[in-house]
Amino acid sequence: MCKIENVMIKLEENKGIPRHILVMMAVIAGFSVANLYYNQPLLELIREDVNATEVEANLITVISQIGYASGLLFIIPMGDLYNRRRIILVCMITAAIMATVIGLAPQISVIWSASLILGACSVIPQLFIPVAGQFSRPENKSRNMGYVLSGLLIGILASRVISGFVGEWLGWRYMFIIAGVLMIICCVITLRMFPEMKQNFSGNYAKLMKSVVHIFATHPNIRLNSVRGAFGFGSFLAIWACLAFHLAKSPFYAGSNMVGMLGACGMAGALASMGIGKYVPRFGVLKFSLVGASLQIISWCIALIFNDSYLGLIIAIVLCDIGLQCQQLSNQSGCIQELPEAANRVNTIFMTTYFIGGSLGTFAAGIGWNMYGWTGVCAVGCFFAVCSLAISIYKTF
Repeated sequence: MCKIENVMIKLEENKGIPRHILVMMAVIAGFSVANLYYNQPLLELIREDVNATEVEANLITVISQIGYASGLLFIIPMGDLYNRRRIILVCMITAAIMATVIGLAPQISVIWSASLILGACSVIPQLFIPVAGQFSRPENKSRNMGYVLSGLLIGILASRVISGFVGEWLGWRYMFIIAGVLMIICCVITLRMFPEMKQNFSGNYAKLMKSVVHIFATHPNIRLNSVRGAFGFGSFLAIWACLAFHLAKSPFYAGSNMVGMLGACGMAGALASMGIGKYVPRFGVLKFSLVGASLQIISWCIALIFNDSYLGLIIAIVLCDIGLQCQQLSNQSGCIQELPEAANRVNTIFMTTYFIGGSLGTFAAGIGWNMYGWTGVCAVGCFFAVCSLAISIYKTF
């Protein structure tokens, strides 16, 4: 069982995690990852305010995700070497500062620079997920990882709802000021509640990073699961990369609040799929990946055919979100459970690849929008989902 030492809980591998710690990690995971996505419903408002083009505004999202991928690559492995609690606190304080800088930024270049650092410091959920995978009882690992992942996914979707309404009522700058305050609150909660735990690696940072390369080179299943998840995430983000631009035009002529409302619909999909983690051991990673990619392909067909209908877009978003959760939870848990003693380094490989896929999906969707409008975006999203499905089909032979 978990032991109490001077009031501070100390977790032991495979011995279980108290429910209140799981809830805390899920909630803070949502608030932390939200920093990446507040900008998406606000792109049109930001573009108008700082006199930027649609392509320049779209780059805010791309750069945020590149920053996140950089944080995954260089910060997350430290969780096996250094005190995880301290890493999380530093990330939160830096994220609070960068969110405030964005809220006060006079021009697009400042927003780009601060977004890069904000993205890098928003990797906190990826320190929490390996904790759930390493310290939960063996029979509860996938389930508990699913709880934290659900908090993360709800944060992704809720951030769009919140930012859409805040942007419409108060202006886009207030959203980032609020984000900074939320990070400070999360910092205080973490300082009081987050437990101590042993480190998984002895050595220096250079040796730690070499071990990440070694794991990547010697574990083909980790590589395959990571790339498959990356294509699924690229498909998921494509639908949000240009949704604000699509809704701003005929026949919708909608503002950021409506983008936020569609984010709420996506949240319904995330909530509906919260309990799927416990079924991963029973049905396996491959079946979950096949189902997830298929749902995304169907969602993009609906988004294309019913592109001028709110109902069509809602159904597409919900299906795409459920499909993503099936793919991420199965592939991520498959990676971590293959090498639990190196959970943070394995998660670095998975999530760095995952967010490279997300960045490519966002960037390609922006190009697709610029060339062919919403049809181009749908083509990009469907292509990424088909690539994920193709990997799963290849794996069956």
